[in-house]
Amino acid sequence: MNSLKGKFIVFDGNEGCGKSTQAKMLQSALEKAGVDVLLVRDPGTTRIGEMIRQILLDPTNTEISMRCEMLLYMAARAQMMKEIILPALNAGKCVVSDRFVSSTLAYQLGGDGLNADEIRRVGDVAVSGRWPDLTILLDMPVEQSSHRLKGRPDRIEQRPREYHEKVRENYLAQAKLDPKRIRILSADGQPENVHADVLKTLTSFFK
Repeated sequence: MNSLKGKFIVFDGNEGCGKSTQAKMLQSALEKAGVDVLLVRDPGTTRIGEMIRQILLDPTNTEISMRCEMLLYMAARAQMMKEIILPALNAGKCVVSDRFVSSTLAYQLGGDGLNADEIRRVGDVAVSGRWPDLTILLDMPVEQSSHRLKGRPDRIEQRPREYHEKVRENYLAQAKLDPKRIRILSADGQPENVHADVLKTLTSFFK
């Protein structure tokens, strides 16, 4: 676990795949191991980021274009990187994030003609060139993950099934293109079993 000091780890995947649960479980495991860890959520965490999050997820904001949506997500990340993540990493803390740029490369890709190169260029500016060391992609069929959603769906969750199927395809394509930094884990299991797989992945990746 000491090898995780100063490392940046992201959990990502479709709505309802268990990202938040696994991020919190990892935070707890690291704290028990004596690792100084910071858990953040994307978008959000900072005051500015939480304000942007409200705009992005409010179902009444139907006029937001996909290009504007992408830039808003990046703006929230830029604030979080400057205010919280980079100082934490520089202090030797392990940062665990619930979503990151990998989400934009899945959810906004193709909208308003956006391509992956454009998103990555904007992302590089937003994150000041400090990309995650490891992204854990929690994968499961959309039909199963959608059943896990609770409460009133937000603006993104309300999109049609076909959209979320494409998002899953985009995630898997990312992992195929960047196998060195993205690991796919099945999220179709009990949280404790998925957590065990996460720990095995971390041990192997940072050995």
